[in-house]
Amino acid sequence: MNVTPTPDQEHAALAWLSLLHDQPSSGDQATFNRWLRADPAHVEAYAQAQVAWELSEVPALKLAGEDALALQGYLNAMHTSKRSRVMRWSGALALAACLLLMVSMGAGWQPSRWVDDFGADYVTAVGEVKTVTLADKSQVTLDADSAIAVDFTHGERHIQLRRGAGFFRVAHTGQSFVVEAGSGEARVLGTQFEVRLQPAGAEVTVLSGRVGVTPSKQGRQQILTAGQHVAYADGMAEPPQAVDSESRLAWREGWLNYYKAPLADVIKDLARYYPGRILLLNEEMGARRVSGSFPSKDPQAVLNALQAVLGFEQHNVLGRMIVVR
Repeated sequence: MNVTPTPDQEHAALAWLSLLHDQPSSGDQATFNRWLRADPAHVEAYAQAQVAWELSEVPALKLAGEDALALQGYLNAMHTSKRSRVMRWSGALALAACLLLMVSMGAGWQPSRWVDDFGADYVTAVGEVKTVTLADKSQVTLDADSAIAVDFTHGERHIQLRRGAGFFRVAHTGQSFVVEAGSGEARVLGTQFEVRLQPAGAEVTVLSGRVGVTPSKQGRQQILTAGQHVAYADGMAEPPQAVDSESRLAWREGWLNYYKAPLADVIKDLARYYPGRILLLNEEMGARRVSGSFPSKDPQAVLNALQAVLGFEQHNVLGRMIVVR
């Protein structure tokens, strides 16, 4: 007879697995044996935990690299906990189990979000696209997993893009409207445009009007018009490019459009809509090019379609983490 473990049983199985990898006492082993025999679901949960453990070790180390400072604080607190007997985890296996538990208990544990959201005025959750109206009647459509801070108190309308992307419909008031993103900014009086953060800078795409983009405080301003796009990183801007603005901005209607985009970029976008984590562990596969139009509401279906074409492996860990390799 098939049995389905409860979430509490799954978490208990992971706790037992971590303990048994860390030199358990004979008493621990006896208690574990009694727990295992107490319910057939415990046997199934422990078997699933063993598979999940093996799949999660490498991605856990990758996650640890991304969130090292926040994770260290958590591990320090865990080390001094009164429950340290149950939580005696060490090395890479400890890290894997800790992160796996965090991912399985919520919509993707990402400490960097806490920093971004602190002081933000508007935030969207993973998978949520939301339009807000500001005090000057300008509108901002935030992409999934995005955050902005708003300040209209110093003689100009100032927006700080703290995470993700925003599409701005700027009301003409006579005051400059400035969107700060990374080291640079986009400055306008009245127009429609998108600003999207990237690891070392940002991208600006103009739908209508004119936008002045400056890659750094000392950088030279470039004027973009409708149908133009520019990217900047580390204080340096690329030359503007002509783009299909409507296609690039289709995320507002629930579509992600690509033309010869690296798979790594597609997966990064899908991750904003998946209630967990998607980790790409194959750099060669990540460089493969993808073209197509995909619904943002179902990241798993998009990955399945891409897998059929590109032939990568994907593993689902407890329904909260997808590992692509």
